[in-house]
Amino acid sequence: MLRAAKFRIYPTAAQETFLWAQWGAVRKCWNMALFLKKHYYRTRGVSLNLIHEIKPLIARAKKSKKYAWLREYDSMALQESVRNLNKSYRAFFEGRAGFPHYKSRRGPQSSYHCTNVSVGPNYVRVPKMEPIKARIHREIVGKVKSITISRAPTGKYYASILSDDGQEAPAKPNFITKLTGYDIGLKDYLIRDDGKKISNPRHLVNAYRRLRRDSKALSRKLKGSANRRKARIRLAAQYERVANARTDFQHKLSRAIVDENQAVIVETLKVANMMKNHHLARSIGDAGWAGFITKLEYKAAEKGVHLVKLEQWFASSKTCHCCGHKMAEMPLKIRKWQCPVCLTHHDRDINAAMNIRQKGITELMAAGHVVKAHGGLRKSVLTTVAACEVGNQAL
Repeated sequence: MLRAAKFRIYPTAAQETFLWAQWGAVRKCWNMALFLKKHYYRTRGVSLNLIHEIKPLIARAKKSKKYAWLREYDSMALQESVRNLNKSYRAFFEGRAGFPHYKSRRGPQSSYHCTNVSVGPNYVRVPKMEPIKARIHREIVGKVKSITISRAPTGKYYASILSDDGQEAPAKPNFITKLTGYDIGLKDYLIRDDGKKISNPRHLVNAYRRLRRDSKALSRKLKGSANRRKARIRLAAQYERVANARTDFQHKLSRAIVDENQAVIVETLKVANMMKNHHLARSIGDAGWAGFITKLEYKAAEKGVHLVKLEQWFASSKTCHCCGHKMAEMPLKIRKWQCPVCLTHHDRDINAAMNIRQKGITELMAAGHVVKAHGGLRKSVLTTVAACEVGNQAL
């Protein structure tokens, strides 16, 4: 099973210079491959295959005088840039990303290495370089498959290490007794089907005053000056703290959820469309729902837990979980409502979580899994069902 870990590295001045030169070579291969792809399509109407027609040109370019300098850098890193461009094109045509663009020295920098790589107690080794000092804070289990070197906007360098421990992923249980449905929100980050709510830490909103202060300080500095460079690093450090706090929160929460359940049911949201609401865009971006679902997904696979992701069109909020009546409209401002059929009073988020849970149970059973009677409903949920029956009798 593949496992990934990220470690901070401390290159020397000479190694830092070499890394920047190697990233320049990687950018050159990306930009030239993108240019050839666009040029041939625009002038001749031919769509070149990036893997079979453009990637082999790197080896031919190294033999020429103009691009002989590419020999000094890891060939696998150069070829990987073309593979990444091919993935970007595929994501664009599938509607998952925008059109690929040329890379600049000012943007994020990274290079991929998969041959002649190793990790020691306090170093990492990649081709064409001496061992780089690193802070290995956890044991690397299994064989190291690849190392990706990257640089953060704050000037810190990191090595992302992918290893294979040689073990198969644990089998997921066929008989499920512990499962939970979760509704995702803004006021409360997660709402469980039993009514428990996990508050939203709002990392970006809480740091807004500091970010605004440092952003204003940066705008007052003269472009190209040392003071402007220092102010830019201070602002980047503030954003890095926000991102680290959000990542830490999501890791701890996803781990707790996976450890407590045999099956987890969540909804999927069309975040790109939701971001068009300018009143909520900052809060939606701050929540980082997509990153949380990604962490939940790989932790569930590692633990052998079912993760059911419901389609985005499932009307969980405006459907009564007692009688199944679906409301025609349910604006966001309505947080509590009463079902006109069974007269049950609903909390919008808890009702959505219960619907998500029941829908997930249906999908698990349709896939051939055995779910405990009533889907393993907790006492709090049974109480709610009893309240529904009382409402029906009142009719």
